[in-house]
Amino acid sequence: MPETLLVTGAAGQLGRLAVEHLATLHGGPVVAASRDPAKLADLAARGIATRRIDFEDASSLAEGFRGVDRALIISTDAIERPGQRAAQHLAAVEAAAKAGVGRLVYTSMPKPEPGSPIVFAADHHATEQAIRHSGLAHTILRVSWYQENLLGSLGGILASGSWATAAGDGLVPYVAREDAARAAAAALASDKAANETLDVTGPRAWSTAELASLIAQVFGRPIQLLQMDDATLAAQLDGFGLPGFLVRMLVSMDRNTREGRLAPVTDVVARLTGTQPRPLEAFLQAQKAGFPVAA
Repeated sequence: MPETLLVTGAAGQLGRLAVEHLATLHGGPVVAASRDPAKLADLAARGIATRRIDFEDASSLAEGFRGVDRALIISTDAIERPGQRAAQHLAAVEAAAKAGVGRLVYTSMPKPEPGSPIVFAADHHATEQAIRHSGLAHTILRVSWYQENLLGSLGGILASGSWATAAGDGLVPYVAREDAARAAAAALASDKAANETLDVTGPRAWSTAELASLIAQVFGRPIQLLQMDDATLAAQLDGFGLPGFLVRMLVSMDRNTREGRLAPVTDVVARLTGTQPRPLEAFLQAQKAGFPVAA
């Protein structure tokens, strides 16, 4: 019998992309799971099975993982309340183990070990440890920061012509969300038995100065880089009215970059999918129409 493969968080951006790719890779049943299956109606209309899985509802976890051979656990977005996401993930890992799932794939972050300044790193470290201690066969994908994350600040950078950062000369191998989804789907579809922890990156690592120069080149607008310390950056972000937890997260990410804690460039995307990852230059070129202010 063909194996049944399940993706949690399938209503989210990464999860939906992973389901789309998985449906083309796997000849057997594919199950898309979400805490709100109504958001998966279009997938259901295409013949993809849907289930309700809420990581804070034990009965939905038990039922949702029933009969599943392999599962992709997409990390949740519950980062505002410390410890909530770790508790959600651990409940999902435990339920998968109890249900007899044969293999887990999990989307983690780069180098989440103790000592990471990233405010949500502990969630991923705890989940990775739980997966390893569960005895389940697994692939842990440590996904670098998305190219799409730049969209949150790109408009402001282009409008002001300046970029405030505490990242120093640290390098970030930005990866396309689509490439991360393709890698996750390929890992889930694979019948490989070995346990793996893989760094999923884009094809090149960029310093903030290099990225500012690239943005200036693509959009035809000079960008002044404003290097500052963590406290100054936090004060500036706070002045913009951002929530406290978001300020702490953004500053911690810059510190993480400055300290060189992101993984170096890997060939994992190409190795898993057979296709090279999208360059950051191509991503930025594709955004030009959305930012006419820079024209």
